[in-house]
Amino acid sequence: MKKKIRIGGGAGFSGDRLEPAVVLAEKGRLDYLILECLAERTIALAQKRKHADPSKGYDPLLERRMRLLLPHLVKNEVRLITNMGAANPLAAADRVLEIAKELHLSVKVVAVTGDDVFAQIDPAQQAMETGRPLKEAGQLLSANAYIGIEAILPALQSGADIIVTGRVADPSLFLAPMVHEFGWKTDDYDLLGKGTVIGHLLECAGQITGGYFMDPGKKEVPDPAHLGFPFADVDADGSATISKVEGTGGAVNLMTAKEQLLYEVVNPHEYYTPDVIADFTSVKLKEIGKDMVQVSGGGGKARPATFKVSVGYQAFWLGEGEISYAGTNSLQKAKLAGQIVEERLKDRMDDLRVDYVGLNAIFRGAFDQQSEPAEVRLRVAGKAQTMEMAALVGEEVEALYTNGPAGGGGARKYVNEVVGIVSILMDRSKVKSYVTLKES
Repeated sequence: MKKKIRIGGGAGFSGDRLEPAVVLAEKGRLDYLILECLAERTIALAQKRKHADPSKGYDPLLERRMRLLLPHLVKNEVRLITNMGAANPLAAADRVLEIAKELHLSVKVVAVTGDDVFAQIDPAQQAMETGRPLKEAGQLLSANAYIGIEAILPALQSGADIIVTGRVADPSLFLAPMVHEFGWKTDDYDLLGKGTVIGHLLECAGQITGGYFMDPGKKEVPDPAHLGFPFADVDADGSATISKVEGTGGAVNLMTAKEQLLYEVVNPHEYYTPDVIADFTSVKLKEIGKDMVQVSGGGGKARPATFKVSVGYQAFWLGEGEISYAGTNSLQKAKLAGQIVEERLKDRMDDLRVDYVGLNAIFRGAFDQQSEPAEVRLRVAGKAQTMEMAALVGEEVEALYTNGPAGGGGARKYVNEVVGIVSILMDRSKVKSYVTLKES
């Protein structure tokens, strides 16, 4: 058993930047690199792509990330764990092998499956958010359980270089290598709680190095254009030091660490994961050097008897149209344009919203201003049950060029299918995970 390992956080969401992970793999002297790339709607959208093409359904950036990372991972003997498998870990693993062969690299890849529980859900079960049966939400598209370390440990034991999963809970991706390397027992909830704290601090990548922290004039971060991503030197006792690669931008300090520690935490006494109910209230953070924060404390109690399951459903079609007005009387022109479109569409949309971007689009009420704005962007959005009906919004906004106030410009229109998410709980005994080994 090892006494210390170094784990890097190379992505915090599907669209995260690629270059900082490459820096970690090349210069970070890592044992493990973790890419956390799933959110609730992300996997539901991935399921739709898989339905359209059974060879797809994995993360859209998988191929680009792998081409950049594989040479460094192989050269520096860094093991990768990622949930970029999304709705199709098996296809993702095959694609990783194909890319490795193209690059003349030899790797062992494992796909972790079992989180897809769509066939097992009961449409009559009530959603946690609404208290209403799932079937009332709309056409159900997907159901994925947040599985934990027990799904990943067999993959680690296989000696795989690359582990591709579907919906695994974010901190579990980081906790699994700790349990594997340190020999922690899966019912030692004190250690699992400590490891979950570390995983939570790393899981959003650039957030703890100052990306989400920065606020110009108030919370400055050096060289943000070259923001580095974090790594943790984790000890077998569940303590760690968070840092980043020397020479990269950003900052790791008490302020960035504290903000990330509390990110998305509703109850710090009981932070539920598939592996442990973690307690964040006894965590201690200490700044021990430039861009170095020591983490200790934390704990936990027995894991929950259920898995959380995210259920995706067809919500509606969203039609949008935008047009700009500038110069004298621009706000009044935009308001008249909005009124015209609203009058034309008010009885044809399930819901219609008119925004004046720069004035009320975020706060839903005019922000205090000393004078009329010099420019206004009108945005009209409408919900509809069909793509054709939703498209009317953009068409009416575009028609304002010659059928609305003078001087409108830069009109654009969009139609998007919107996927909604609700949650249920499922007895963990009903969810079985599997590992599939693939070698080049």
